[in-house]
Parts: sequence; C-alpha cells; structure tokens
Amino acid sequence: MPKTPKAPVTDTAPERVTDSEYTVDELARVAGTTVRNVRAYQDRDLLMPPEKRGRVGIYNDSHVARLKLIHHLLARGYTLANIQDLILAIDDGGDLRSILGLENAIGGPWSHARPKTYSLPQLIKLFGPQAPSSLARLADLGLLERQGLSFVSRNPGMLDAAAATVREGIPARELLDVLEETRPHFDAIARVLVEMVVRHLDRYDQGALPPATDMPALVDAIWRLRPLSTVFVEHEILRALEAQSSDYLGGRVATILDKTLGRERASEAAPSAASVPGVAKKRAPKSAPRKSAARAPAAAKPARPAKKTALKKR
Repeated sequence: MPKTPKAPVTDTAPERVTDSEYTVDELARVAGTTVRNVRAYQDRDLLMPPEKRGRVGIYNDSHVARLKLIHHLLARGYTLANIQDLILAIDDGGDLRSILGLENAIGGPWSHARPKTYSLPQLIKLFGPQAPSSLARLADLGLLERQGLSFVSRNPGMLDAAAATVREGIPARELLDVLEETRPHFDAIARVLVEMVVRHLDRYDQGALPPATDMPALVDAIWRLRPLSTVFVEHEILRALEAQSSDYLGGRVATILDKTLGRERASEAAPSAASVPGVAKKRAPKSAPRKSAARAPAAAKPARPAKKTALKKR
C-alpha cells in the first residue's frame, strides 16, 4: 500500500512530497492502466525496473509519471516502437536521474490518496438503492473503476464526500450533473495556471529538453510552484463559494422583507373595523342631496285680494 510521508513545513513555499511507494497492482490503478501493460512496458525498456524488496517489486512516482507520458504519446498516435526510440534517446542523451526528476515533477500525481476497493453492497450502503444505476456515470467521471465484481476508487475522499452529500438529501443524479457541468471549468483553470508556469520556466525550444545542468533548478522550481497552485485554487473557490452563499442569503432575506412590508402596507391601507372597541362600523344609508345653505328659501307670494264686485246703479 502506498506510504505517503508528510511534507515538512517551512516558512516559504512547501517542499516536495517524498515519493509514494506502490506494488505493481497499486501502480496500475494509480496510472490508469493494467498490470499486464506495466509488465509489457518493462520488457520493452520503456519503464524502469522496480526496487526489489525480497520478492516484491516497489514502484514510485517516477514510474507513475513515465506511464502517464507513455499513455499520452499513445493517445497522440505514436506506436510503442516510436516511444521506445524516443525514450532510449532521451535516456542515452542526458543524465537519467535529472530526466526522471523532471518527469516526476511535471507528470507525477498531485494527489497521494490511496486507492480503495469497494464491493457493490458497500456502494449501496454509501449511496442508497440508486447506486447501481449511477455506476456507469461514476466510472465515466473517474470516481470508480470496475475490476471484476469489485470497484476501485483512486480518490476515496472524493467518493466519501459524494456519499455524504447524497445522505443530506441531494440525489446522486443531481450531484453527478453538477460535477459534469463544473469539470470543464476546473480544466480551464488548470490550463491557465500551467500556461503561466510554462511561460515563466520554459525558456527552451519545443524540440529539445532543458540541458542537464539546468534541470535541478527547474525541477526544484516546479516542486515549489505545485503546492502554491493548489493553494491559489482552493482560496479562489472558497472565496467564490462565500460570495455566492452571501448573495443567496441576502436575496432570500430581501424577498422575505418585501413580502412582510407589502402585507403591512396593505393592512394600513384597508379600513380598520377595530378602530372603536366593541362597536362594528355600520355603513351609513344614502341621504338625499343637501340643499345649499347659502340659498334662501323662496318667499311665498301674497294671496291676491278678492275683487270687490261693484254694484252699478242702473
């Protein structure tokens, strides 16, 4: 099983972590290959032989870096024969120890988590009954790798965190959706950081390795920058999470205040039936239109006096 000593703490940048140690099975898991491929690469002198401890071969992070380099070249269309010629030329043309140190600094694992094997019942216990339906997506995302009837996680801490999130009520499907959505953003961040380091350190032609005399200083610089990059990413994601959480909380509180104040304004605008205690306010009946107070009533006409009938004397 890999043994990962703790990195010494300094007042400046953290120092490199001492190489982890792997059996051939563990090496294959960490490098994403098979034991059969490891043996085949050794037979072709593409991979350095392990350190022998009794009858057990012990590999380290230099072997991991070399395997990743081989896989990268294979993915770009090179044959094993091409890669063999290239590696033999590199090994013959420079200080092998310096070259392996550069390979390890650039291509070595950034996480020293130990792979862990899970059975299907263990995964169901972690993720619930929906675990079998999520196995294919977990494998596609690199969180699990099937080996026979078992499943291997190269980063058990990530798998445990995912299981704990599911236990809090977030469905595994939604969690995997989020991981798929955010992964390209993390890839972009990593690419920007690597390009920054390359611009600063890589002063050599693309078709040539650095001179052997420059390699020790270059390797040391890379090892100092690696942990600083992870600190930078961790700080920025924590800052972003804090900002997003605060925005969400502030927006939620503002919504609640708006609703509360709206109810209060509506209550103040409505007539209050309880303004006079114990008396219900009755609606006044419609009254006849008032006459204007300024207008005096018309005076009654005096009665016309009756005409006296004059008696004419005839």
